[in-house]
Amino acid sequence: MGDHSSRHLVVPVAVCMTVAGLGVLVPSLFANTVVDGVGALVAALDWVFLALASSLLVLGAWIALGPHGKRRLGDTSPEFSTFAWISMLFAAGMGSGLMFWGVAEPIAHVAQPPIVSAADPRELALGIASYHWGLHAWGIYAIAALVLGYFHFCRGADYRPGSPMRVAFRGRIAELVASAADFVGVLAVAFGVAGSVGMGVMQIRSGLSVVFAIDASGTGTSIAIVVVLVVSYTASAVTRIERGIKWLSTINVGVALVFMLVVMLATGVLDRLADAVGALVTYAEIIVPLSTMTGQWADATTWVHEWTIGYLVWWIAWAPFVGVFVARISRGRTMREVVLAVAVVPSLLSILWFAALGGAASSLDGGGHLGQIAIVDPPRSLFAMLALLPGAEALSVVVLFLMFLFLVTSVDSAAYVLGMITAGGAENPSAGRKLLWGVVLGAICLGPVLTGRIDVVKGIALLGAIPFTLVLTLQTAAFLVVLRRDRVPR
Repeated sequence: MGDHSSRHLVVPVAVCMTVAGLGVLVPSLFANTVVDGVGALVAALDWVFLALASSLLVLGAWIALGPHGKRRLGDTSPEFSTFAWISMLFAAGMGSGLMFWGVAEPIAHVAQPPIVSAADPRELALGIASYHWGLHAWGIYAIAALVLGYFHFCRGADYRPGSPMRVAFRGRIAELVASAADFVGVLAVAFGVAGSVGMGVMQIRSGLSVVFAIDASGTGTSIAIVVVLVVSYTASAVTRIERGIKWLSTINVGVALVFMLVVMLATGVLDRLADAVGALVTYAEIIVPLSTMTGQWADATTWVHEWTIGYLVWWIAWAPFVGVFVARISRGRTMREVVLAVAVVPSLLSILWFAALGGAASSLDGGGHLGQIAIVDPPRSLFAMLALLPGAEALSVVVLFLMFLFLVTSVDSAAYVLGMITAGGAENPSAGRKLLWGVVLGAICLGPVLTGRIDVVKGIALLGAIPFTLVLTLQTAAFLVVLRRDRVPR
């Protein structure tokens, strides 16, 4: 490992492990500092995040529908089948988050609606969840992937977050900005993924308590889950992406679709499809006012900051991770394919997922018991809903397996991306580098998990995203500059 490569690795690892150490050694101070600091920045920059997310969505539509959509990322045929490709991007982009919030978010909105609406509370709740996990989220990912994919396959740049600026803008200042972007990108990936893994660990802990009737809330259980997770992912980490991550993602999505279908069959397929249609209609009705904080949403700013802005910042945190990963697996695809596959298909799947799980939970929650659990103890929401279905124990075991598999895939994919960036953009980083990052991710998530507070886990996920917002803006500007220079395909 050369000095240049070592510098890319040592400094961000040191920063990440320092944060991890603070989370374990001074948990209360760490928790309050993270939550207060992130909350203040989200409230101060709310319009910045809303404007950026909406602008990227519009940009994606312009690219997909315009002549640039014909551009191909590379001059070869696609590397992966369409199903494997979509499975990998979907598992990387959402994965464990959908398991955690599939029941918890919509049922919480039913219990505590953010606005007074003439719409059915269930439809409003599902529409809100669809907004949070729909086009705005995947639009951010689509542009992040397009930018890095275009610069890599069409301009010969590496996958580092700063590469677009190095190509589009020349000079010493551009190089300094690009290097800073690389560093911020690493932190955004590490903190964003570690926060999501932390939520997954908390949900597995709740699932173990429900399935095996044990007290799994202790420190030892949390440490054990993290250790088993890191050890499990090493088997995939030592393989190439064509084998490890590909097969993990395909199994993930396959099992998740079967699980969703079982829930729909148990609670009424037609009812769940009706919920999906209602959610889609409500989503269309709220997308503009919620994106602009107008109408009734102007009076719900605290809720918008906590939920909507919080989600948008979270997706920005994941943008360097998902962007690099999706760009890497999209060789041979047109830009139109990337936008449609990354933004539209997963959004529709997310809407159906929330209609299946959230719709089922709200239809079963006659007395409001599930709603109270979602507010007080979100990790337990899914298992509480499953307890009301036939074959609850078997379904809970499947969920535990699926949750763990999603987490392994997330850590594997994130370690791969972090290995890439810190190896100077190497397309196939060494197994040792990937293993190191897997350990670092486990260490970062441990402190927030031990606090037992969801707001702390969410806060750590957003830490790197706030500065990365500027990086994503600069990447997009560089992309537009280069697109204008290059000849438009006929």
